[in-house]
Amino acid sequence: MGRPINGFGAFPAVWHNRGMADDPDNLVLVYLRRIDAKVDALALRVEDLTQRMSAVETGLAAVRRDLGHLAEADARLQSSFDKLRQDVDRIERRLDLTDEPAA
Repeated sequence: MGRPINGFGAFPAVWHNRGMADDPDNLVLVYLRRIDAKVDALALRVEDLTQRMSAVETGLAAVRRDLGHLAEADARLQSSFDKLRQDVDRIERRLDLTDEPAA
């Protein structure tokens, strides 16, 4: 072991007392600055994610609108098909092309 300096152990007394009151405050400030920087980075990330989420919601609304148009077109086509089926049935009856169901 090394010999004590100035009778205060391994380190001079000035080392023990130097900045003792300032060190905890500085350490707290260092951590607060780190936390502040992380909070700022998180705020930017949240802002970015909020903008991206708005874009996703806008796209989803467009998809829902398109699906509504497709459902409307499908209903029109189904109605046209039903009318054509009725016309074909009528033509088959007039030409006596229908099969009589077995009784």
